Amino acid sequence: MRLSEAIVHAEGVTPLQYMLMLHTRAFPDRDWATVGELAERLQASSHGTVALVTRCEAAGLVSRVPSAHDRRQVQVQLTPEGERCLKRLAAAHKTEVQAFGWAFREERI
Repeated sequence: MRLSEAIVHAEGVTPLQYMLMLHTRAFPDRDWATVGELAERLQASSHGTVALVTRCEAAGLVSRVPSAHDRRQVQVQLTPEGERCLKRLAAAHKTEVQAFGWAFREERI
């Protein structure tokens, strides 16, 4: 956990911002999520999630886009900078997980 926090902080974001970016991209066949979906996945209140989205938006990581189908709904999407940041963080985490590859060999599971 501490290593993941160090990786995230080195990129200039918080662990919660990283989780929000991950969950924004976690829906099949789309590249956005609603605040309600993000709140559910983060196990946070809608109010707290709105505040987190606002902080991510101020950092240039996400943007809010009104839904074309339901004007009451707002879609949270990664910005190009958010995409780049998420890819760098995912690559750093992948490298770290692969370092423990020996622990996941079939004979050890």
